[in-house]
Amino acid sequence: MNIDIYKQLHHRILFIDYEPGQILKEQSLADEFGVSRTPLRTVLFRLEWEHLVKILPRTGIQVTELELNRIMNVYQARLELEEVVGRLAAERFLPSHFDTLDHIRQACDRLSGEKDTEALADIDFSIKALFLEAAGNPFLKETSDRLYALTFRLWYYNILKMNAEDWTLEVAALKKEIAETSALLVQNNPQEIGPARKRHLLDHLERIRSKFLGLSLSSFS
Repeated sequence: MNIDIYKQLHHRILFIDYEPGQILKEQSLADEFGVSRTPLRTVLFRLEWEHLVKILPRTGIQVTELELNRIMNVYQARLELEEVVGRLAAERFLPSHFDTLDHIRQACDRLSGEKDTEALADIDFSIKALFLEAAGNPFLKETSDRLYALTFRLWYYNILKMNAEDWTLEVAALKKEIAETSALLVQNNPQEIGPARKRHLLDHLERIRSKFLGLSLSSFS
């Protein structure tokens, strides 16, 4: 598989460069990347397996729409997985991981006064990647990355539309998450980290719900 093409298409889908439901033409993509259809199809099959696109015969490649029922199902799975990753990561957290978490906190501090959606997304990516690295389980990482991608677009679509007040609240929530996580890690109690990571994800989903979805979170409690 052509990793460079995969990464570019993956990024465009996640960051809404391609709108949900948009139809892409295989030949146009092949021409853009200067490849034949065969290597491109390998990438498209991978993206379809990840549920990010649908290959429609005689029509094109459709970017997967933001289907709320499906996304809520994914969040349910993420909530359970987040607790496992949090506990395993806490058991293996090293001084270098604390250093990385501090750098992430500093990057988050810089966003309080300016709206930079990609920078905020990078911070969210970095937190997730740090815990997965500390957990040290490649199978958990593969599953977590796939599930994260399926929910990320809804969050990113939401923050793109935020006004200044909502942006400030979103950054503050992420800073609070980092501070609380750091404090629990210092206490060296892995059994507390898992539930805390799950609560943070629930808070994250509640902010999306209150501003965008209008759905009840009772089924996630």
